[in-house]
Order: sequence, then C-alpha cells, then structure tokens
Amino acid sequence: MFLKEVAIALVVPPTSLLFLVIFGLLVGFRYRRIGQVLAWVGALGLLVFALPQVSGALLVALEQDLPLAPPPDQPPQAIVILGGDILRSGSSTPILRPGPLSLERELAGALLARRTGLPILVTGGKLHASDPPIAALMADSLEHDFLVPVEWVERESRDTWENARLSAAILHEHGIRSVYLVTQAWHMPRALAAFRGTGITATAAPTHFDHLPTMFASDFVPGASSWRISFFAMHEWIGWLWYLIRPDDHPTSGAAGSGPSVARSGPRHTIAQR
Repeated sequence: MFLKEVAIALVVPPTSLLFLVIFGLLVGFRYRRIGQVLAWVGALGLLVFALPQVSGALLVALEQDLPLAPPPDQPPQAIVILGGDILRSGSSTPILRPGPLSLERELAGALLARRTGLPILVTGGKLHASDPPIAALMADSLEHDFLVPVEWVERESRDTWENARLSAAILHEHGIRSVYLVTQAWHMPRALAAFRGTGITATAAPTHFDHLPTMFASDFVPGASSWRISFFAMHEWIGWLWYLIRPDDHPTSGAAGSGPSVARSGPRHTIAQR
C-alpha cells in the first residue's frame, strides 16, 4: 500500500508537479537550462491546476453520459456501495469511522435502498494493515446511523478494480446479474470500467453531480482547494484510461463460485468490526 501511495504521488498531478519543480532545481545545479525548464513547467502546472475553472472542468467532464437508467430487460436486483475513506480521530486510542466520501455513498445507498427495497452489498478492504476493512465500518454505520440493513460485506478488496471483481463473485453466488452502483459521480467511470467483463450489469447511482465552473472572477483565482479537486480528477482520468486497456485478468462472469475467494457475511451478524 505504501509503494502504491508513493507511485500515485509521483505520477498524478498536481502532486507530481511539485516533485518536478524540486527535480528541476536539483538538476539546475549541473544542467542549468534543463533544470530551469523543468522547474518552470512544474510551477506553471501547479498554477493551472490551482484554478477553480480548470479543476472544476476536469471533474465535471468525468460525470458526463453515465448510464443512469437501468436496462428494461435487466432491472437491478441489488445495490453495491463502494468503500471510500476513513476518518481517524483521537490520540492515544484512535477512533475510526467512515470519512466524508464514504458517508456520502452511505447516504445515497440508504436512500436508494429505502426507495427500491433492494439488498445492499458494501465492498472495501483495509486501507492500512492495522485498520479494519472499510466495508465493515461502512456496513456498521449504515445499520446504526442510517437504519438500513446490509446483506453482504466484501472485506478483501484493495482498490476499485478488486471492489468490482470480488463483489461480482458474491453477487453471482446469489443469482444477481444487475445492480445499482453507488459512488461519487467523478469516480463512476472508473467504477463502471472495473465492472466490465464481470457478468454484472451496473447502473450508475451517483451520490451527486458537480456543477460546471462559472465565469465569476473568483473562479480564476488560484486556491489550495482546487489542488485537491484536481488531484481527484486526474487520479480518476488516469485510472479510468488504465482500466480501459488493462487485461481482464480476474474473470468472474462464470458460474457461481468460479470467481476469486472472498470474505462473505450474511445479514448483519458479522459486520461489527472496529
């Protein structure tokens, strides 16, 4: 997990641009012209990604043309909520609970479950070795905070690709071939791409849609919050492109039990884990 986080920092803008500036300054001691070019490219890139107009446009572009209507011949039979983030509080004894992204997904999934009466599957493994699976935390929160039962908890997946693959294995065992997929709208293209080839038809059920940037003068003023939005957007663009070209090396579209081994739980009785 640590190596993956380092790789993301080195590749995904705008974080990677900071390293480009540092690298350019270091190279400049020996190759002044090259070092200056690299440092200027990195600095200008950081400025561009700090503009609300740019970060907002990158995010909203991911949210277009999502399959929001279920296919008439394959109505969803369940709701899949993807694991998100964890919020840590306390000092001597840390308290772990679902973070803001996770809570948004829980709320959307709970409202959808109340409206449709469909069972819920929550998917997500450990974000760090010492953490409980994020799916377990979210399932516990759904039941106690949102008063919505959780039917299945997938605890082993390490990323969105495995969310889809391991969830599909559980769904196939219960005869489910079509689901509503709950996550942020900007994360949805990568999530849908991950479900491709699993034998599961996924209908997008995003938490909300972001608005297009305005033409107000304030949207052209650089801000630190735009770096965070730009990072999310670029992480998704790069991940989505990779998911489209990567080989389908974990097929789960066959008969029940043909997919990878997963941790399963029945309704409610094994999800309380902290």
